[in-house]
Amino acid sequence: TSATVPQITIYCGASFGAGNYGMCGRGFHPRFCFSWPNAKTAVMGGEQAAETMAIVSEAAAIRRGKPIDKDKLDAMKAQIIGVFDGQMDVFSTSARLLDDGVIDPRDTRAILQEVLAICREAEARTPQRMQFSVARP
Repeated sequence: TSATVPQITIYCGASFGAGNYGMCGRGFHPRFCFSWPNAKTAVMGGEQAAETMAIVSEAAAIRRGKPIDKDKLDAMKAQIIGVFDGQMDVFSTSARLLDDGVIDPRDTRAILQEVLAICREAEARTPQRMQFSVARP
């Protein structure tokens, strides 16, 4: 049998939306996925999300024939940016298990060496069928 090449992705910058899903990440079922401290991951950037919601809110106000409250709109945008920026932080995303841990970039080679050795050992082993049942109360 031919060995498969293990997929290991390292987030090392900003990864948003379809780019995250299309280029790397859990959707590709990597064996391991690590982040550098500068990584940011989100559905979209805070500015883009805030601008999208502002456009939607303005259109809704126009449809209802109501005036657009710029101060309220600016406050909403600031809140959205704050929420998105806080959630895309590497430690926030790692805490939600979007990766297998935050690593020091200087340790990248050593960590890759370790996980490749783990992958090689896993390929060499044959899982054994469970010979016992699980006791439940």
